[in-house]
Amino acid sequence: MKPVLGQERTIGGLPNRVLWGFVATLIFMAGDGLEHAWLSPYLIEKGLTVQQSATIFAVYGAVLAIAAYFSGVLTEMWGPRKVMLIGLVTWLIGQVLFIECLKHNNYALMIPTYGIRGLGYPLFCYSFLVWVTYRSPERILATAVGLFWAAWSGGLYVVGSYFPAYMLPKIGYIGLLWSAVVWVLIGGIMGLLVVKDDMVKKQTGNPKEKLKSLMSGFTICIEQPKVAIGGVVRIINSTGIGALPIFFPLYLTAEYGFTTQQFLQMWGTMWLANIVFNLIIPYISDKWLGWRNTIQWLGSFGMGVMMLVMLYTPEVFGSSFLALNIVGIIMGIVLCGFVPLSALVTAMTPDKKGSAMAIVSFGAGMSYFIAPAIVGLFIGIIGAEGVIWIFAGTYFLGAYLMKFMKLPHEENQNEKDLLLEKHLV
Repeated sequence: MKPVLGQERTIGGLPNRVLWGFVATLIFMAGDGLEHAWLSPYLIEKGLTVQQSATIFAVYGAVLAIAAYFSGVLTEMWGPRKVMLIGLVTWLIGQVLFIECLKHNNYALMIPTYGIRGLGYPLFCYSFLVWVTYRSPERILATAVGLFWAAWSGGLYVVGSYFPAYMLPKIGYIGLLWSAVVWVLIGGIMGLLVVKDDMVKKQTGNPKEKLKSLMSGFTICIEQPKVAIGGVVRIINSTGIGALPIFFPLYLTAEYGFTTQQFLQMWGTMWLANIVFNLIIPYISDKWLGWRNTIQWLGSFGMGVMMLVMLYTPEVFGSSFLALNIVGIIMGIVLCGFVPLSALVTAMTPDKKGSAMAIVSFGAGMSYFIAPAIVGLFIGIIGAEGVIWIFAGTYFLGAYLMKFMKLPHEENQNEKDLLLEKHLV
């Protein structure tokens, strides 16, 4: 499948519409992220337990994972605009219903309504990301993906942290949730205007062919096991960092006296550093380090170390807000090491990028289910410290798995080196 490029203007090799799509992604994700760093403490303040809060997030994550998987294959079947529209509409419906349930403290209905909202951003953003992988030249693909994740995290975590920290005293929690509707509408409409259906793969009316397309993301894991490994590493990528807002603000408050606003400011600063280095690390990866080495050592191993540093920094420096921010900045930089993962996985199957991206997106979604599930299962048994150690261990596992993620030309080079060594012996 080849994209229709035409005579479109480019900046740095990227089509203008791709760049405007990044802006739309940032605005959309800002709306999606306005509650992510304070919702769990707020729910617990309203009478829910940590386990009940984790359950809401786990259901949200399960729905998000399903939507993330289908975003890739549906984009190839229907084109990005249709999938993005479905994502926008379902997000708005879920958000409005969830706000009403939250106002009445109806826990039973919070679960399905927050789950409905979980359909929204994967269908909107990940279908756009598939479009980006087709529209971007391979020589700068990691940079293009890095720009996407910079926009994604800039909205979800930077604006999604600083805006609530500033506006909470002015409009309150429910007001913030309603303001999110405005952000998402603006970003959603902009994205729909920018993206064209110029990569849609025409399908026949044969139901078997459509089912085959829907299952292609899983069958490709059998055909290319490295894609499956990439999916597991993508789960690990977001699991530890995604779990922190569920329990870590409560831990910092109870043990060291930090406030929710301080956590929000630290969280925003961390992701601001992540955005800046999302524009630098992929370039270094493309030019010098290589995709696999960047993911293995900076992303996986580095995040395992930084999770433990984040845990023990307050123990060493007490309630020092400065120390916590410094650690957050370093963690944000290290997290950039995962950016080349999408480029690496899609390079494994250049003719089936949508299917490969379905697995990467599914992994991203599954992390939002696995993270709160681990918190809910273990927080009462081993406490916050033990949970942090579990997540650190998953990152170290990811570093080991990256040993097997070699591109064909790397494996060929290894075979040549082995032959040369045998010849010399």
